[in-house]
Amino acid sequence: MSEEYNYREIFAKAVCGKGRKFTQDTHTVSPSNKPSSILGCWIINNEFKSKKHGDTVVVEGSYDINIWYSYSHNTKTEVKTENVKYREEIPLRYKDKDSVAEEVVAKAIQEPNALEATIAPSGQKIIVQAEREFLVEVIGETKMCVYVNPDGCEDDDDWDYEVDDEEFEDLDPNFLIGDLEE
Repeated sequence: MSEEYNYREIFAKAVCGKGRKFTQDTHTVSPSNKPSSILGCWIINNEFKSKKHGDTVVVEGSYDINIWYSYSHNTKTEVKTENVKYREEIPLRYKDKDSVAEEVVAKAIQEPNALEATIAPSGQKIIVQAEREFLVEVIGETKMCVYVNPDGCEDDDDWDYEVDDEEFEDLDPNFLIGDLEE
């Protein structure tokens, strides 16, 4: 049999491109009262969608900034909530630019997080510093060349199913089924 017949071209789904982006933003929030001090700040309700656009993935989303602050010379408190929209263009690095039927998967590695909230020098607004990070993957059908063994696959008898000493060290000796004193 000729050596050229021992190879096959197959199509498989694979990660064909990846990208990652870390962002820090500054948001200015206008509370309804003049703040005296910041008591807390947190970000919740992060929602986003992703779409491939050329050699980038565009992630568009929004989150809520919640700021707990005091006013009237620290005699009253209030929570100000503001929805913030964002748009990230994440450049891709490709392993296979010729893949077809692409699908985009985006993950928030670092959910949006408030780093710091301070009262602006004017005293009327609150400045919030936030961070977030995304990882995106482009999954597509790609062609691979694989070697085909003319003798078929190895027997299952060749697999080594024995337990080695390191696996015994990981066992918890106190974990027993039943009560030994009975």
